[in-house]
Amino acid sequence: MSLSQSLQQKLLQKLSPQQIQLMKLLQVPTANLEERIKEELEENPALEQGEEGSDDEFSDELKDEFDSSDEEETTLDGSEDEYDNVDLTEYIVDDDGEIADYKTKDDNYPEMDDQQVIPISIETSFHELILNQLGLLELDEKSYKIAEQVVGSLDDDGYLRRALSSIADDLAFRQSLIVEEKEIEIIIQQIQQFDPPGIAARDLQECLLLQLKRKTDEGQSVELAIQILSKYFDEFTKKHYEKIQRSLNLTDEQLKEVIHQIIKLNPKPGGNIGEINKAESYIIPDFFVINNNGILELTLNAKNAPDLRISEGYKDMLKDYEKGSKKDKRQKEAVLFIKQKIDSAKWFIDMIKQRQETLIGTMSSIMKYQQAFFLTGDETTMRPMILKDIAEMTGLDISTVSRVANSKFVQTEFGTYRLKFFFSESLSTDSGEEVSTREVKKILSNIIEAEDKRKPLSDEILTEMLQEKGYNIARRTVAKYREQLNVPVARLRKEL
Repeated sequence: MSLSQSLQQKLLQKLSPQQIQLMKLLQVPTANLEERIKEELEENPALEQGEEGSDDEFSDELKDEFDSSDEEETTLDGSEDEYDNVDLTEYIVDDDGEIADYKTKDDNYPEMDDQQVIPISIETSFHELILNQLGLLELDEKSYKIAEQVVGSLDDDGYLRRALSSIADDLAFRQSLIVEEKEIEIIIQQIQQFDPPGIAARDLQECLLLQLKRKTDEGQSVELAIQILSKYFDEFTKKHYEKIQRSLNLTDEQLKEVIHQIIKLNPKPGGNIGEINKAESYIIPDFFVINNNGILELTLNAKNAPDLRISEGYKDMLKDYEKGSKKDKRQKEAVLFIKQKIDSAKWFIDMIKQRQETLIGTMSSIMKYQQAFFLTGDETTMRPMILKDIAEMTGLDISTVSRVANSKFVQTEFGTYRLKFFFSESLSTDSGEEVSTREVKKILSNIIEAEDKRKPLSDEILTEMLQEKGYNIARRTVAKYREQLNVPVARLRKEL
């Protein structure tokens, strides 16, 4: 037996607690931020929400006290930054991405009127809706407990992704109920008859089939759709329609009807019934972009800028404890507790402030990069833009930009968009100019919309037309873009 040593070099990225907190807060949508702040207010009595000004004098005293504290009196993050009060409301950013002005919630700013933002709230959660339907079944006590466990195991999309053995284990450990997997399966099949159709499916295929089986009275196209999804699911998802058509000897019209039936189905039956504070239940813009006589103005939704401060009561308590010349162990523990709560509050306020700065910095860069679109609403004016472009403009990490782009919305005079809408790859023209692939897709969509539906254009003709417009594009790329636009092949677009 021989021992050997080797020297290896690894590059590891270790996030600080502050960075982790910031990443989590960045992903919190505007609709949920108030709830997140409420949780923090309940957990930390040193944090308050109010309108009082900052206390710089106390901050300096507190900083000095932290610096001279005993070794046993540690703080939560050791930060020297003081944020007793954050009053960052709606920022107005100019074309250069600089903060030009800001307005408080009470300012008369037309685009921030509450009537502009209409949250779509739903009073009954998805799981409550399903549990309410359990009363329609005649279940004994054991079966009802199984049903409750199954409903509790459904994910937010309405799927049952847990194995039957795991559900059985939960019932055994948590409720001392020994059940067989076949008993669970019987209950699942009963729940699958509930509304909305498709719930409690184990995968997408089962979800779609459950919905189709509720529509068997709608004719042959539904029966064919069931047959296709049962036997040719992989081929259908890969859009190998010609193979399916040959195997089942279908006409073009029959295939079109089948596709029409399937695309009407809901792949996420639970997604339409989100909880009251769930992000999917709200479409509340995080930003507002206004065209003020050719000058773009960006404001941050006031809900993203809460007025947080340190509790005056906690400040007074700390001052009172510090007045005593001698401190016993109990007093030292009290001082340490108060300082930790105050420091934790400062930390949270700091994270909220950084969240605001990150949001406004990212959106202002996107607005500047895609200025032509925000002025005109014309998708063909959009420039190719990737996460790296905005990361370089803001100095942020690409992963941070991605978190913002995937979870935030901006309201413009042309509609409300998720930020990731503005990102796209590039394609070169005959002149060597790079254009956004979104621009090419928009032009492709316009061509198809304008075509003669009695003689729809093939992918080859579409490719030629785009090339005539100066876009260097291959036929397979046109086919890919067409599929991404959910446009079928020419023969399935033909109208008699």
